[in-house]
Amino acid sequence: MTAGKTALQTDKKKEVKFMFQKMTRFFVNLVQKYLPDPFLFAAILTFIVFIGGILLTANSAYQMVQHWGNGFWNLLAFSMQMVLVLVTGHALANSPPVKKVLEAIASLAKTPASAIMITCFVAAIASWINWGFGLVVGALLGREMARKVKGLDYRLIIACAYMGFLVWHAGLAGSIPLALATASDWSYALTGGINVSQTIFAPFNLIIAAVLILTLPILARLMMPKEVVEVDPALLEEKEVVIPKASTPAERVENSPVISLLLALGALIYLIYYFGRGSTLNLNIVNFIFMFSGVLLHWTPRRYINALYTAVKSSGGIILQFPFYAGIMGMMVSSGLAAVISQWFVSFSTAFTFPFFTFISAGIVNFFVPSGGGQWAVQGPIILPASAALGADTARAAMAIAWGDAWTNMVQPFWALPALGIAGLNARDIMGYCIMAMLFSGVIISLGLLFI
Repeated sequence: MTAGKTALQTDKKKEVKFMFQKMTRFFVNLVQKYLPDPFLFAAILTFIVFIGGILLTANSAYQMVQHWGNGFWNLLAFSMQMVLVLVTGHALANSPPVKKVLEAIASLAKTPASAIMITCFVAAIASWINWGFGLVVGALLGREMARKVKGLDYRLIIACAYMGFLVWHAGLAGSIPLALATASDWSYALTGGINVSQTIFAPFNLIIAAVLILTLPILARLMMPKEVVEVDPALLEEKEVVIPKASTPAERVENSPVISLLLALGALIYLIYYFGRGSTLNLNIVNFIFMFSGVLLHWTPRRYINALYTAVKSSGGIILQFPFYAGIMGMMVSSGLAAVISQWFVSFSTAFTFPFFTFISAGIVNFFVPSGGGQWAVQGPIILPASAALGADTARAAMAIAWGDAWTNMVQPFWALPALGIAGLNARDIMGYCIMAMLFSGVIISLGLLFI
């Protein structure tokens, strides 16, 4: 009887795994055939928003072009931040000490399944701590796993590294919950401030995040394909540049650790001051830590410069595409199209369903405004008063925007670019797997927002 029951359970597990593999294969094939290059994806979104603005708002074609052009360079500072996330993170990872840490973590994986689950779990934890940190750590660990573990599908391991990004906006660096708790944010006048105990550390939010962090690795394992696409480990080896013996005063300075030590010391003193006054992690500080840790761990300026030059080669996608997303955001915000979408969902919501429909609307808006801060500026002024009018939980509604913003990142190449740059892959290589993560997480998040 026990043997029969065990055999039945085994058969059910096989059926579930087969079902997930079949669904995953469908989405992988779909994406491979129809998802354009991320630049063309941005161009298509530009045309969609342009036409939508004309049809759904009172804007003319000429006005939409003006909104596009006026917004085109609004993300320059952020674009540079993202380039630095990729470049400084990549350079740091190629320092000898960090390589050893990544190798130690990768050595824990004895099989492709364990490599996939460990990478997904570590990436999610890192993203919950800080999204920039998570994007870099996940991609670098994925590369190391692919270098160490035989029989590992390279596309899936990098997809796992990116899937952890799902929980970033519910974590310690979530821009919306931090804005709600900041007196200088526009929302403070409406809410009187909402403490992070009601958002980031609220039971409903912690439970949703914990469930995703624990179950995404299981989902990833179920998606493991039968036909594995491996990468030659030799292609992932960073060629160590041989630095000739210094023969001039300038070369001796370049190869002296004194400069690196002094710079690192200055950075350490500043960080003690920064965190000592109660400040928290943000993107600039993450890049600051990555940069000067890399300077120190590469030991000499010349070695760090060489590592940085190697990393810069992967940043082209960010440089090209982010201005186009800034133009899309300019059209969405200035034309009022984002407000139209948000208000339409508000119009048929009740106090109970309001967080769910806010989550869905935020997911849609995120396709065109893939920025947590930008989305908050667009949807927040609509959602906060509406939640008060309906008698809904304002903190939960705000976190619904945050979760919606993170949710559709799984099929929005904007945030995947740093990870793809580090991995040397195209968006279509990972997005089929990420669609599965989006569908799965959408159910978890929706149930959590409604019933917890």
